Amino acid sequence: MEALNSSRKLLVLSPMIWHFKQFNVFLSDVMEVNTEEKTFTCHQCGKSFTCKSDLNTHMRTHTGEKPHTCLQCGKTFTNTSHLKRHMRIHTGEKLFACHQCGKTYTSGGSLKMHMRIHTGEKPHTCLQCGKAFTSGGSLKIHMRIHTGEKPHACQQCGKTFISGGPLKIHMRTHTGEKPHACQQCGKTFISGGPLKIHMRTHTGEKPHACLHNLKTHMRTHTGEKPYACQQCGKSFTNKSDLKIHKRIHTGEKPHACQHCGKSFTNTSDLKRHMRIHTGEKPFKPFVCQQCGKSFTSGGHRKRHMRIHTGEKPHTCQQCGKSFTSGSPLKIHMIIHTGEKPHACLQCGKSFTNKSNLKMHMRTHTGEKPHVCHQCGKSFTNTSHLKMHMRIHTGEKPHACLQCGKSFNLQGTLTRHMMIHWRENLRVSSV
Repeated sequence: MEALNSSRKLLVLSPMIWHFKQFNVFLSDVMEVNTEEKTFTCHQCGKSFTCKSDLNTHMRTHTGEKPHTCLQCGKTFTNTSHLKRHMRIHTGEKLFACHQCGKTYTSGGSLKMHMRIHTGEKPHTCLQCGKAFTSGGSLKIHMRIHTGEKPHACQQCGKTFISGGPLKIHMRTHTGEKPHACQQCGKTFISGGPLKIHMRTHTGEKPHACLHNLKTHMRTHTGEKPYACQQCGKSFTNKSDLKIHKRIHTGEKPHACQHCGKSFTNTSDLKRHMRIHTGEKPFKPFVCQQCGKSFTSGGHRKRHMRIHTGEKPHTCQQCGKSFTSGSPLKIHMIIHTGEKPHACLQCGKSFTNKSNLKMHMRTHTGEKPHVCHQCGKSFTNTSHLKMHMRIHTGEKPHACLQCGKSFNLQGTLTRHMMIHWRENLRVSSV
């Protein structure tokens, strides 16, 4: 009976004994906190801690030990608090709410950084340029602009980036992934930024006084071109245009076609070329209401509309001739100046515009890219192919006003007119 009572007492006291032991463990840990501040020092980096357990957790940054594993995704952590915070990703639990906008977060640290949007606080300042940031991570990435460090490299082309985000977006140029889709027309984009700008074509939104890049756009009004080429003196309104232009001098063509290996100086030329392989037709959401022709941008459609309206706002100051856009006027001005800036590197012959030089170069290379699909004959330019096609179609657009006979070439009509001229001369002499 006495033994039974002893057993019962032990059962009652067992939880108390366990709690007492736990308290002793806690007390021994607390007792290891020295009365003097931070006496537990890491022998590898010299960082000090007030508690031995904090030092033990810190040591894992050197050893790489991560004993706490997430059972759902397998990710490991150095301590339980980090694991607990990570688990909220799976559970969707967001305990920390912003009292101003109601947005919720998984951790107090994330909420603290978010609050700086409302307060405008930017405690992390760059010592080189003075720019301030809401978080230390943003400052760290910004510092790479000054140091030139680009630790994130593309495994396919070797291009490097200052952070992982731009690399992730860049990788989509290789994979072809375009996860951001327009809900109205279905067009897809590699990132949210271009989609946001594209959406303005549907909404008609113009958030800035002129265009999305107001500062650069204003130069179209002022005529300012602050970026000059050191080799030829040509100047540009923005830095990116100068960078592309310089490739004319260096011969650099960094954008290569993955299908045939042909290289290009800029991405837009590569994109146009890729359509040869893919068969893709360019997206043209801007349609002319009068003739149905479609365009890739509103500006192109606006210029096209001048064909219907007859508007020619660009006037030559020397002879008064007007044009629908600035580029034909620029080419026209060469008639007055006599300037021929495009020279052939093989024979020295110079031309007023780049397209004429390009066609001339074919006399040296023998290239004839325009092929007749009926007989296989090839030509150096489209106008020659167009004239040749009249042999197959029988079209004769050039008609004689005196006898009504028609010809497929203007030159043939001119020679024919000489017959009437001689006849008229003979009659008048009699």
